[in-house]
Amino acid sequence: MDDGQWSSKHVTNYLKANRAFLEHHVLEHVDAATLERWYMRRVWREKAIKPSTIDNPTEEMLCKKISMSKWKFCRHTDKRQMLETLMNSLATQPQPGRILWELACCVASSVGADGFILHLAHPQTGVFRVFRSCDIETDIDNGIFDPKIYPDISASYDDDRDAACSSANFYAVSNKERHNVASYVAKHRHTITVRDIRRPDSRFEDGSICLQDGGVHILGAPVVQNDGTLTGVIELYRRPVDNNKSSRGPFQQDDEEVVSSFLVWGGIALHYADMYHALANQRNLHQFLLTVVKSIFQDMVSMDAVIAKVMTFAQKLVDADRASLFLVDHKSNELYARIFDMGDGVGDGQTPAAAKEIRFPLGTGIAGQVAVTGKVLNIPDAYLDSRFNRAVDQQTGYHTTSILCMPIFIQGQVIGVMQMVNKHHGTFTAEDEESFELFAVYCGLALHHTKLYDRIRVSEQKYRVTLEVLSYHNCCTESEFNAVQQLNNSTLEAAGQSDNRYVQQNVASNTIGLDQFWFSAFSINDMEKVHNAVYMFVDLFGLGQFEQDSLIRFMLTVRKNYRRVPYHNWTHGFAVANSMYVILKRAPNTFQPLEAVALFVSALCHDLDHRGKNNKFMLDTASPLAAIYTTSTMEHHHFNQTVIILQQEGHNILGKLKSDEFKEVLRNIKHCILATDLALFFPNRAKLAQIVEEDQFTWDNKDHRLLVQAIAMTGSDLCASSKPWDVQSETVKVIFEEFYEQGDEEKKAGRVPIPMMDRTQLHLQPDSQVGFISGICIPCYSLLYRLIPETKPLLDGCQSNMERWKQLAKDNEFVDSDHAHGAGKPRVDGATEIKDSKHLHSLTRAVSLPIRSYSDLDSQQ
Repeated sequence: MDDGQWSSKHVTNYLKANRAFLEHHVLEHVDAATLERWYMRRVWREKAIKPSTIDNPTEEMLCKKISMSKWKFCRHTDKRQMLETLMNSLATQPQPGRILWELACCVASSVGADGFILHLAHPQTGVFRVFRSCDIETDIDNGIFDPKIYPDISASYDDDRDAACSSANFYAVSNKERHNVASYVAKHRHTITVRDIRRPDSRFEDGSICLQDGGVHILGAPVVQNDGTLTGVIELYRRPVDNNKSSRGPFQQDDEEVVSSFLVWGGIALHYADMYHALANQRNLHQFLLTVVKSIFQDMVSMDAVIAKVMTFAQKLVDADRASLFLVDHKSNELYARIFDMGDGVGDGQTPAAAKEIRFPLGTGIAGQVAVTGKVLNIPDAYLDSRFNRAVDQQTGYHTTSILCMPIFIQGQVIGVMQMVNKHHGTFTAEDEESFELFAVYCGLALHHTKLYDRIRVSEQKYRVTLEVLSYHNCCTESEFNAVQQLNNSTLEAAGQSDNRYVQQNVASNTIGLDQFWFSAFSINDMEKVHNAVYMFVDLFGLGQFEQDSLIRFMLTVRKNYRRVPYHNWTHGFAVANSMYVILKRAPNTFQPLEAVALFVSALCHDLDHRGKNNKFMLDTASPLAAIYTTSTMEHHHFNQTVIILQQEGHNILGKLKSDEFKEVLRNIKHCILATDLALFFPNRAKLAQIVEEDQFTWDNKDHRLLVQAIAMTGSDLCASSKPWDVQSETVKVIFEEFYEQGDEEKKAGRVPIPMMDRTQLHLQPDSQVGFISGICIPCYSLLYRLIPETKPLLDGCQSNMERWKQLAKDNEFVDSDHAHGAGKPRVDGATEIKDSKHLHSLTRAVSLPIRSYSDLDSQQ
């Protein structure tokens, strides 16, 4: 066969059969550049990334200054320099964004591009961030690759901070409205060249961002890692040939091959960058764990401080917008948190301002579910999860998207739940879960040790309070004990002549009206109050299970433990006990015997060691008591003082009771004393009123009886509002004097007291009494009367006093109206201006009626 008759098929078959000839011919007649170009084409074909044929690849480049083959295969020194620059960048600035920027600079320089656009894809959301290059034409023309200081885009790849770049825009690859070169390359993931982007093309209806910089010849290349993850898109561009700034034409196939070779190096660099980031995250995590360990032994300030540190770091660890940490209360089966929803603003790990403690049952919501199951919950869309409580978002205006909830274990038991909300970029990943889970182990240790420290700190505060109490109070003396004994003996001797019952119970009282609701504690002195307190106790419960000497010592020491303050003193304690005594005496079978004992003791001791200041004042002044008892501060202290007195030698009036009876009485005493906190009165009353309204109340139900006991304690505590007017007005005088003393202290501390505690607002007393009686006292006595009809005199007296306070308030309004109309207006008859506390006291006595008993009141009505 002649040579001219050989077809390409014959040549191909011959070369296949004579591979030695083919190898010899190639080595002898084909240069290295061509061999490498053939090899690159084979590699790309195997990867199924086919070069685009948008433009004719065989068309000669117009006015091309240098041969790309010469650049790529002959200028090895310059090529090596660029690769060394890329590797140096990896060593000094290994952030993926920075690596891609350096890679784009190298590629642009190697193919003689006038500039480039770098599109960085976020690894989770797929959202691109766009960066423009500086003009690198000068470097290319001079044949030098000397990278300038380009924008630091590393932060933009990993965080949401703004980079100092010439332009930044966002768009999503999945957005169907986008039809530009970059989105096409990202979608199809292969390199394309566009001869002239100004020509219409259905694939690129939106053209290219490069047009904004004058680029018309485009080469777009995807940056894909080994695992198939799209990292970004590089758009290289050249300006038109007739532009004075450039004389290069469209990109050719050689350019594509150059870009492909650099992207191989770029993939390796990104792989090592990812490894660096993983190591950096581990290093940061280990550094934090070391910080946590140091905090346990060096910076143990409080549980709140450690929780704040833990939440701050956890927030940064998983890039969350909000963080919450809930602790488990195994006694009440609840989750609670004092620091909740920590967001921006507490980034230094310091304890934020104290917040109101929140509690909710285990199993409630996402955090409650994690506490029960002990399993991690990673929720990409909270609104699609039925366990999510949308009410919080509706109240706060915050929109919750993703949630990562992790249990915290110690010794195999869930002690808390950490909840991260709204990852800044995308949703929480498996990597976040792994890091968070490792952190949670050390977090549990930190919380456990801090809780132990908190217990020590609370014990120290209790010790300080005890020292304070002991420095002020002491037990009764023998002389005081003998004085009460002598008073009792003389009273008993006189009473025994007319009533043998007093001789049998070994105690007597000659105090008139002691068993009446109208009785005034102001009518007897302090020692007589002690004697009558012993009498009332024995009259109710006898001496079968109680010792009289212990009763006397107990009453005397209780008297000493009431401080000398205007209102919350021994007189008030005795008055409340007397009111409870009358209730128990008139309705003897209402409560069980041990409940009745607890009620009387609670009434007598309910304000022990009261400082004349309310709970809010204790919190505002950072009192040691407030550090021990965060709720019902003074009421807890009153109960604690009661227990301390009972523990004194010779004072345990409950010593003859059985162990279980003793514990039951103490529980009831605590319940009753805490019930005198008016903050608890409202929910107690609402609950009991609902039970009564629904006709569900029964005295056989222990919980129902506890509610009645709470209301009875409040009614006895407020008994002054039901006393005859002269007693009521005298009591209000000392109450407000105590209020004013607290107001004076607040003024000294630079705070503004509420009007009721400001002695310059004296004219508000009648109005405040009307509001107090109508809003608290009458509702209390009305409910108590429905359950214990014998308490009706309390309701009647309270209503009568309210009418008198209304009259005073009305007269005071006339005075205010007179002032408002000017000095020349006539004064309304009966209207009197209140000038000071003495004047007000005289007015209250002036409007009082000569009432001594409720029988007198009934007769006048």
